[in-house]
Amino acid sequence: AFGTSAKGGIDEDDDELGLTVPSDGIDEEDDDELGLSPSAALTQTAQQQQQKIKQKQLTQSDSNVDDEICEYNEETQNWGECPVEPNISFKDAMKSRAYWLVGLLALQSCSGFILSRNEMLLQDHPVIIYFLTMLVGAGGNAGNQASVRVIRGLALGTLNPQTQSQFLSRELRMAISLSLILSLAGFLRATLFQTPFPETMAVTLALSLIVFSSICLGAVLPLLLQKLGVDPAHSSTTIQVVMDILGVILTVFVSTAVLDSPWGKLLVKGLSNWGL
Repeated sequence: AFGTSAKGGIDEDDDELGLTVPSDGIDEEDDDELGLSPSAALTQTAQQQQQKIKQKQLTQSDSNVDDEICEYNEETQNWGECPVEPNISFKDAMKSRAYWLVGLLALQSCSGFILSRNEMLLQDHPVIIYFLTMLVGAGGNAGNQASVRVIRGLALGTLNPQTQSQFLSRELRMAISLSLILSLAGFLRATLFQTPFPETMAVTLALSLIVFSSICLGAVLPLLLQKLGVDPAHSSTTIQVVMDILGVILTVFVSTAVLDSPWGKLLVKGLSNWGL
């Protein structure tokens, strides 16, 4: 308790604690309403100020602790505030990311081997090379877009075993819709640049398959990595490399089927006769 020297003030001991009380004190009418005497009201006010000071000190001390592990509160069913990478040093984080990127770099070189094995196709139809960057880039962008949505859903908790089937069903419909839209855009792009009709058909069909497969893989890959115990965030870079390789494979496969196979030539000839 704090002693009072007068109705409107407190002893010098209060000044040592950094507490201030209005010089006018508390009105007698307010005291009567609260059922407190003037000295009890002053004591209560001083205690409230002291609690505020302690809470402020605790808040400042907690903000300095950046390496605490995030804890899950079962009562509120929420995660507490935590640093971006708890208990992970810069060196360990760099090693994890470097190993993954070096592995992807080595894997990405496979696309060069695929192109070298289909050199004759590219020599006979050099137009395909001009569209190869567009085809591979479209697959990487579409797959990365789907992957980021899954990663965000996992982080926010909106994607869970109860909502997983609904989410994947929606991504399947999205893959079909976006593959049709981008195929139309690719067809118009090839037509505007006066690309021969057979190559235009090959590019359009390849683009449709690439976009469809990239969205499906982008939606599934983060979930697969999570089951394997790997950080799902790696899927955003992995899908780029996977679609680089798969995009080249699909482009070569579709181009060979449409441009060099007998049934492909018949199909292109038939579409040309129909005025497409």
